[in-house]
Amino acid sequence: MIRGWEALDPFLPRPISICDISHGIITFLYEVRGKGTHIISKLRPGDTLELLGPLGNGFNMNLKGNVAIISGGIGIAPMVYLAKKLDASIDFYCGFRNEVYYTNEIKNYVKNIIISTEDGSVGYRGFITEIFKPEKYDIAFTCGPLPMMKKVLDICQGRMPLYMSMENPMACGIGTCLGCTIETTSGMKRVCKEGPVFLGKELVFND
Repeated sequence: MIRGWEALDPFLPRPISICDISHGIITFLYEVRGKGTHIISKLRPGDTLELLGPLGNGFNMNLKGNVAIISGGIGIAPMVYLAKKLDASIDFYCGFRNEVYYTNEIKNYVKNIIISTEDGSVGYRGFITEIFKPEKYDIAFTCGPLPMMKKVLDICQGRMPLYMSMENPMACGIGTCLGCTIETTSGMKRVCKEGPVFLGKELVFND
């Protein structure tokens, strides 16, 4: 949870994934969507940034085999450190609307980077789920817009384990307020506490 302001407005800090950790430096990659992230984007060296974390449960870094990572848009952020730390053969599928970003930071940690853009400016024209080939992999990870992740779950269902990093609105970040709960096969769970990473087969999506 990140807060880069002293004023009471915005009241809540912003939940942002760790993108990378290297040489004692934490990198955050985020999209400016509202007042909080706009303020954070204007911070300069020497300004104060208040952090609470790391929080919740992350990815299992001990998995091996042929791995697919499927990200959509800013969902690429938490997958960078995952790709860096996994001791596996990784194909990284990156879907974007138009502008492609941060793929150069991934290339040294993966076997292949497969890119799609909705406008066709880079890579495949269309959605990344249209070119994802599940039969090639033993395990998959995904993060991005919910419709994309639900499509990835449909593709992977019964083929391999799929780990999904959920992006629910969060308030406290420590499991107290219950504002980020999600339905699972074993009841309601908190994305900030039991998640944000869940096995896809555990999640219940009501269309």
